[in-house]
Amino acid sequence: MGGIGPCLTLLLDAVTSAQQFVNIFVGVYVLLILVYIVMTWVRLPYSLWLNRIQRFLYDVCDPYLRLFRKILPPLGPLDLSPIVGVLVLVLLERIVIALLGRLH
Repeated sequence: MGGIGPCLTLLLDAVTSAQQFVNIFVGVYVLLILVYIVMTWVRLPYSLWLNRIQRFLYDVCDPYLRLFRKILPPLGPLDLSPIVGVLVLVLLERIVIALLGRLH
């Protein structure tokens, strides 16, 4: 019975680490989406590095945002997919963290 305490501590540490990972992952992804949006609004001069950064952001953010563009009706020049995408990410983050919190 002496091994239950260390195993429980290890489980609680793993749950806390998983919660922190989810929190940081969602935070970074939301930040990438926001930078992607700003870079689509602002016309920047051509630069090899800026082009690589824009391409990276497109490759990372656009497949996720495309899921919502298929569902949302177009509203002229307004693209609501980033707003809905960020809201869904935050909602999923809260659900996952709450589910992991039940393991505590």
